[in-house]
Amino acid sequence: MLYEQPNYAGCQYFLRRGDYPDYQQWMGLSDSVRSCRLIPHTGSHRIRIYEREDYRGQMVEITEDCSSLHDRFHFSEIHSFHVLEGCWILYELPNYRGRQYLLRPGDYRRYYDWGATSARVGSLRRAMDYY
Repeated sequence: MLYEQPNYAGCQYFLRRGDYPDYQQWMGLSDSVRSCRLIPHTGSHRIRIYEREDYRGQMVEITEDCSSLHDRFHFSEIHSFHVLEGCWILYELPNYRGRQYLLRPGDYRRYYDWGATSARVGSLRRAMDYY
């Protein structure tokens, strides 16, 4: 996980193991990355997504990456999450694009609980082997 500001603040980027010769390859806004942190997890992953806040509405449990929540579940907004196992990376847009949010095990009753400015969710993937 890379951050653009010291002390793990600012824009964050989640990268899989590999070479990144320039910041554009990880969709960075600038080349001013100043810190890096490992998020290790190799166990199982489970997350429940809800179409309404406070765990209301339709619920789906996911254990694998999903490149398009709209195509798979017909959701374009997710208002609450319950992360049961593992860490997940939430993306605003389909195909793992746009703003990224790290969801650790726990409860997220409203979109601002995970730091978002809206409930727009396009894709999510398990945080495994990220730097």
